[in-house]
Formats: sequence, C-alpha cells, structure tokens
Amino acid sequence: MDDSLVIGGTSLESRLVLGTGKFPDRRLIPRVIAESGAQVVTVALRRVNLANPEDNVLSYIPKGVVVMPNTSGARCAEEAVRIARLARAAGCGNWVKVEIVPDQVYLMPDNQETLRATEILVKEGFVVLPYVLPDLVIGRKLQDAGAAAVMPLGAPIGSNRGLKTAELIRMLVEELEVPIIVDAGIGKPSEAAAAMEMGCAAVLVNTAIATAGDPVGMARAFALAVEAGRRAFLAGLGPVREYAEASSPLTGFLQELEQPT
Repeated sequence: MDDSLVIGGTSLESRLVLGTGKFPDRRLIPRVIAESGAQVVTVALRRVNLANPEDNVLSYIPKGVVVMPNTSGARCAEEAVRIARLARAAGCGNWVKVEIVPDQVYLMPDNQETLRATEILVKEGFVVLPYVLPDLVIGRKLQDAGAAAVMPLGAPIGSNRGLKTAELIRMLVEELEVPIIVDAGIGKPSEAAAAMEMGCAAVLVNTAIATAGDPVGMARAFALAVEAGRRAFLAGLGPVREYAEASSPLTGFLQELEQPT
C-alpha cells in the first residue's frame, strides 16, 4: 500500500521533518539527516550565509533533501513575506514555513498574522506550511487560503514538554483535509509516536534531537518512533474502555471445574 505523504505535489516517504538549529556542531547535520531518513529540513534564513560556505547551514544539507526556510524572527505578516521572498531569491526553493512570533517570552505564534502571510504567499506560488497555535477556526481559514499543511505546536517551542495541546490537535486532525504536522514541543520519541497514533501526518523535531547526548542516535530513535506510530494508526487502535474486560471468557471454565466428576 502506498502510504506516501504528499505536500505541495511532492511525495515523501519519511514523516519526520528535521530542524537544523541548536546542533553543537553543524558537521553532525548530514549524519542526523541520514540516520533519521528525513526528506524535509527547515532552516532559518538568518542562519544562511551564502558568502561563507563553512558558516552556511545549507552546505551541510545533502542534495535531494527538500529545504524549507522558515521565517523565524518575523513579528508580522509583512516581515514574514519579505523573508520568504529573500529565501526564494537566494535559491532556497518555494517551500516556506511561516513562523511569526511577536511574543518574546513564551514565543507564541500570532495566528492572525500567520493567516495574512499565508494568503499572500500562496498567491505568489509558495508551498506554505504555517506554524500556529492549534485552533480549529484558524485551521479552516488556513486550509481555505491554500496552506499545504498546518503545523500546530505541541508545547512552547524548544521546551521538550510534549503534546500539551493534544486535544486541540486532535480536532485539526479530524476536521481538516490538509496534513497536520506537529511542530514544537515534542521532546521524546514516545511523544512523536503518540502524535502519529492520533493521525497526524508528520512531526517536526529539532531541539529534542539537537540537544540529545547522542544526536545521531536520537535521530534514529525518532525515525523508528514515527514509523511505529504511523503503523499503529493505519492498523487501527483498539477501543479504550472505562472498566476491565477479560481477554478471554472465564465463567464457563470455572463452572466446569466446580462440577463433581
């Protein structure tokens, strides 16, 4: 069965998207990408230095991997649109993760400004993946605006706190037709598996891998967890019951033992 994830007309086998920030040594990035099997990675345009290949994060991304610049640093729609245009002009392709964060304490995204930027960039031919607080109303508006996927946060970015917004994400999964990719907050492979079991199309992980004791080993752990969670979703999880239920009937068996021979 073909279980590819299709985004913007691109068919992907991997459902693990990688971020490229926070690695203690950028030379780890190619090994992490290879071990994770990721086919899409995000980069912050402000970390792209075309004048110095050694300082340019793009130099560490293998050919064939989809580069998805993000608009990290943008505080409004206009700034995000400008960053996206600069990224495309710099040769980073037409994928963009719209990330608009005016709040500097909790780093919460601005959903309304994200919608405005998405509407503009879709009309300009970008494949737009907006990063948002999970909200069904804004999710529907982003889908109507032409977003290629919706990326709700699981917990504050960089926190490794897990799926604190699970019930809200579940609404997006159930009601929207575009892929739902959990972004931010996932700190453990088990949490990535849980997101996939819910029916999310993919997860984006950065901090949990980049700050692990062994980032390469953790990348592999996340790859296995994402695959396990996806397989569980496709297989169909068993029902959750409030009360105990024996795995096999015992009543008749006990009665037979009590009868005299």
